[in-house]
Amino acid sequence: MKLDAVGVSSGNLKRTIVFYQLLGFVFPALKGDERHIEAVVTDGSARLMIDKKELVKEIIGEEPKPSNHSPFAIQYDRPEEIDQTCLKVQAAGFTVVKPPWDAFWGQRYAIVQDPDGYKIDLYARREK
Repeated sequence: MKLDAVGVSSGNLKRTIVFYQLLGFVFPALKGDERHIEAVVTDGSARLMIDKKELVKEIIGEEPKPSNHSPFAIQYDRPEEIDQTCLKVQAAGFTVVKPPWDAFWGQRYAIVQDPDGYKIDLYARREK
């Protein structure tokens, strides 16, 4: 078994793409009326899929809604990247739910929120 993809829904694909680009994701050019887009993956990690809310509603029969906790986490190489990413997210007008902190389990950790309310964990292992 392998975790292949994670998905979020979006009320505004362009704005959602801007948010995830701040986290380091790369996307192909958005074409006019697309309702689904995936980040470019080159290192074998799970794919990030973003679907328009209308598409998700068609598929599941109800409005999509984010949970009150993080559906996935992004691992960075260095603890400083967590601080830098949170500064970029905040400067762009997005929400930092939990500013960077040194978690007792040995990671630099933070939680940010995308434009539709999905909370995303960011972390990097701290040097010992």
